[in-house]
Amino acid sequence: MNAPDRNIRPEIRQLDEAAVNRIAAGEVVERPASAVKELVENALDAGAGRIDIDYADGGKTLIRVRDDGHGMIAQDLPLALSRHATSKIDGSDLLNIHSFGFRGEALPSLGSVGRLTITSRAVGGDGARLTVDGGRMGDVRPDAASYGTTVTLRDLFFATPARLKFMRSDRAEAQAIADVVKRLALAEPYVSFTLSDVSGDAPREVFRADAAQGALFDALEERMATILGRDFTENALCIDAERDGLRLTGFAALPTYSRGAAVAQYLFVNGRPVRDKMLLGALRAGYADVLPRDRHPVVALFLNCAPELVDVNVHPAKSEVRFCDPGLARGLLVSALRHALAGAGHRASSTVAGAMLGAMQPQSTAPRSYQMDRPSAGALRSTYQLQAPDGLAEAPAFWGDQAPVSARHEAPTDAPAETPLGAARAQLHENYIVAQTAQGIVIVDQHAAHERLVYERLKRQRAENGVATQTLLIPDIVEVTASESARLLEIAPDLAKLGLGIEGFGGSSVLVREIPAVLGQINAKGLIRDILDELEDFGHSRELEARLDAVLSRMACHGSVRSGRVMRVEEMNALLREMEATPLSGQCNHGRPTYVHLGLADIEKLFGRR
Repeated sequence: MNAPDRNIRPEIRQLDEAAVNRIAAGEVVERPASAVKELVENALDAGAGRIDIDYADGGKTLIRVRDDGHGMIAQDLPLALSRHATSKIDGSDLLNIHSFGFRGEALPSLGSVGRLTITSRAVGGDGARLTVDGGRMGDVRPDAASYGTTVTLRDLFFATPARLKFMRSDRAEAQAIADVVKRLALAEPYVSFTLSDVSGDAPREVFRADAAQGALFDALEERMATILGRDFTENALCIDAERDGLRLTGFAALPTYSRGAAVAQYLFVNGRPVRDKMLLGALRAGYADVLPRDRHPVVALFLNCAPELVDVNVHPAKSEVRFCDPGLARGLLVSALRHALAGAGHRASSTVAGAMLGAMQPQSTAPRSYQMDRPSAGALRSTYQLQAPDGLAEAPAFWGDQAPVSARHEAPTDAPAETPLGAARAQLHENYIVAQTAQGIVIVDQHAAHERLVYERLKRQRAENGVATQTLLIPDIVEVTASESARLLEIAPDLAKLGLGIEGFGGSSVLVREIPAVLGQINAKGLIRDILDELEDFGHSRELEARLDAVLSRMACHGSVRSGRVMRVEEMNALLREMEATPLSGQCNHGRPTYVHLGLADIEKLFGRR
């Protein structure tokens, strides 16, 4: 690279408006899904009760958004396509924001990189249409439009061909559009949404959500069932917590109802869908003790507060937020999740039983037989005599006059108590406890269940007695940067509670004097580095606590009832009662279910009786 010639002074130029809009579009409109997001948010801000979205070729050639909002008059259309022109705010207070949009950048940015047409009509006014082609604005023309607004965007990024090279496949872009629409639909359960792919000859409806009715929680549950499925609503815990002006509501799924990727995590701040690192880190911390690292929770959570407590003007796409007190928001989310999960007790997701039933379904293609009406007493006697084993056909008192003894229901001497997990009836393969409940049976993995019980017991003991520490004979000196040292010393009191004693050691180094005794020999430098990485990613760190929990988990694993051990009935029942009384006992330390419940109806389905 040649050195610059300092004798040549570059000239400062004022960029034209078209170039400014194309630069802004690079921040606001990253892909077709970004355009859909901006247009649908505008429709919601306009008070729409119904929004229809069409796209073609993954949104690259066509995006059309129709709404029945309050619309615009002809004089408003050129102004709406001017930069930083908006009806959402007056500019006097950028913290008191109650709408999705407020920057006034979306429409001019879209018009600068595509062919944009706006058709709108306000109540009591005439319809009008305005077209912008690659930043060149046409004239406002009359149009026989219905009430509301229709925005049509064609040939996205035709004015910036380099951006087209970075577009993904039509299918991937279509999936991104569907995800954006579903997130906005979840934020507004009282608004109807339809999403259609019009690429082919016949439009194909991809997603539909009709406006929900009733109270907010009922409407939200109905909308979640549409987007996330009935399985989620059946296996979700209701969240409603409040602290110092922040309120968290919504639903969080049981740990045993989890996903292999973070694709079903819906977080909202004041109704705005966000993907905030701090909130995602708090979500992970809330489930940290009940999910393995390769599993992800399913949630739809809404954090609401006064607008001045959160800054939504952090990123042009408005997908990130900044709280005045991030620790308060994080603490509310973590504590609310942990409280809800603990309150669920031994509950496990119903999909566990569903998966088991699916695995047990017979593969025979023979037609299903059904029980007919109850036959007469004479027919029963004849049938029983035909069914009698050899040598017993002449015993009418046993086989002819009544049902065989084995067919009569003899109540067990210790009938199952009215408890969720019932009473133990058998142990199979020295590992699985079969219990009878009032309405079905429960199959318990004795090792997994006892492992969770012992683990919770060890954690309670740690909370009551503290973490024993081991003083290093020769303290470890860990070299970090000055800013990293300052961040570590800020959380030094919290680390000390977990058994890690650190202090500053001149300049940018920290001194490790004490470590948790239970961890034994550890790499202090590696531990400090892992803590710093989490602080950088999420603003907090659970690394040390996670390591302590991992040790307790291993201790619980080795100290629990092993597979292969024969248990007495009273031992099995004691295990069942302790599971019912212990929070989080529905899953083991690794997130797997500890038991499966099958109702009588489920069992009858297996045998074709239903």
